Amino acid sequence: SLQDQFDNLEKHTQWGIDVLEKYIKFVKERTEIELSYAKQLRNLSKKYQPKKNSKEEEEYRYTSTRAFLATLNEMNDYAGQHEVISENMTSLITAELTRYVQELKQERKSHFHDGRKAQQHIETCWKQLEASKRRFERDCKEADRAQQYFEKMDADINVTKADVEKARQQAQLRHQMAEDSKAEYSSTLQKFNSEQHEHYYTHIPNIFQKIQEMEERRIVRIGESMKTFAEVDRQVIPIIGKCLDEITKAAESVDHKNDSQMVIEAFKSGFEPPGDIDFEDFTQPMKRTVSENSLSNSRGDGKSEPKFGSKSKGKLWPFIKKNKLMSLLTSPHQPPPPPPASASPSAVPNGPQSPKQQKEPLSHRFNEFMTSKPKIHCFRSLKRGGAGPEDFSNLPPEQRRKKLQQKVDELNRDIQKEMDSRDALTKMKDVYIKNPQMGDAASVDHRLAELGQNIEKLRLEVQKFEGWLAEVEGRLPARTEQARRQSGVYEAQNAAGVNSCAQDRESPDGSYTEEQSQETEMKVPATDFDDEFDDEEPLPTIGTCKALYTFEGQNEGTISVAEGEMLYVIEEDKGDGWTRIRRNEDEEGYVPTSYVEVYLDKNAK
Repeated sequence: SLQDQFDNLEKHTQWGIDVLEKYIKFVKERTEIELSYAKQLRNLSKKYQPKKNSKEEEEYRYTSTRAFLATLNEMNDYAGQHEVISENMTSLITAELTRYVQELKQERKSHFHDGRKAQQHIETCWKQLEASKRRFERDCKEADRAQQYFEKMDADINVTKADVEKARQQAQLRHQMAEDSKAEYSSTLQKFNSEQHEHYYTHIPNIFQKIQEMEERRIVRIGESMKTFAEVDRQVIPIIGKCLDEITKAAESVDHKNDSQMVIEAFKSGFEPPGDIDFEDFTQPMKRTVSENSLSNSRGDGKSEPKFGSKSKGKLWPFIKKNKLMSLLTSPHQPPPPPPASASPSAVPNGPQSPKQQKEPLSHRFNEFMTSKPKIHCFRSLKRGGAGPEDFSNLPPEQRRKKLQQKVDELNRDIQKEMDSRDALTKMKDVYIKNPQMGDAASVDHRLAELGQNIEKLRLEVQKFEGWLAEVEGRLPARTEQARRQSGVYEAQNAAGVNSCAQDRESPDGSYTEEQSQETEMKVPATDFDDEFDDEEPLPTIGTCKALYTFEGQNEGTISVAEGEMLYVIEEDKGDGWTRIRRNEDEEGYVPTSYVEVYLDKNAK
């Protein structure tokens, strides 16, 4: 039937739109691949670019490395062409087809709406025709019965004349109604036949024609898009070809002879090769002779190089000041011990002790220092082995501050979650109060009380940790933005060294152990080397401090202090947990920062 044809066309045109949308999705994914490929090519080119002001820049003076650099630059341009492909496909295909699909859906909807409207109209005309036909049939039957009744009454002699006349008039009326119904049925039939002819020969063919044209335009459009898909690729082929030509040109510019000559020029020594060795005749007493150009002569004329222990000020330590040198040689090699639980001297831990070492000659110590890479002391690499104290007092001040701040933030997030839950339950309770049939309002009271208690407990915890945080922040020196940046750069550069050092220094139970190493620990005996720095002034005082606990400084570089003793501060805590103090002109050293209360001079630099 015609309705079935409409259903078939509706399914087919919907399938056509689905195909178009599938092709749009395909092109969109292709553009994403092109963008991702271009990004990866750019990252690859950037990754292998030489770093500025580095040794790599010197390597790019050879023709082979210059050709590689040209390849990297061309790959960057090559990636740009793939970005062009993505942009053109997006603008010429994806965007255009997406807009066309919306228009196509609207047009399809309009055509099928017209088809359904025409179908409904012909069905309405058919119903009118059927109603007129039934009315005409009914009126004819009624007229026939009225005529029979009149004839019967007219033949009966017992019926009065008035009754006969009445029956005759009724028969005429019914006959007239039948004639009117017949005329109406005839008119309705002619109208329906005209509408039906118009429907099947004009309206429906026009609608089908429009649907056909719409479907043909869709097919043409998807074919044009596929052609554009290929043209977008073809347009960048010449530029990609130029990039490849430039890479080939750079490869052809590689000159092995030139590179070899540059290596020769860079590393040639200018020494003359040794001469022939004369024959030594041991049969006659004679001195051993060696040619003037022998190997021993070429190596020097017997001049010994100056020893390290010479008294030359300008050559010995031109890059290390005395204060930094003495700090390097005498600073403690382990993290500071945590403050004692009480102020009694017996409860004061002194931390791990440095192993006793025999004093060695200064020249041997300095030779080791100059020829070996010193290890970085990992004051900030403390790890928690097991459950530590709640206030993180086992950590250095900076790490303790970070841990406390993390704990405060975590507790605040927990408080926010509990408050959100409480607000939700409060709203639910209000709903139950307004609509008792939805639930019992008293059923959430217990949970609300629990949430209130939890929030109060968490707030107390926050206050406790904020108190500890304020305490440690009040004890830490203020760090400028520049110092933070420098610290961040330093820690980033030495992350690997710090981690490895932390592993070396951590015992299986999580505590610290100090390895006995000549690279990390130096005891400088009193030699005439110290005379080189006798004319330098000691470090100035930057404030005072009061000892909160007794500390027996048994480690090298530390100093013993008694509880309540007032001392001078000459170097504040650098984040490693130690403060450098001075008692008098001859006694100075390091104490744990947590053992003293520091009063810095505001005018001190």
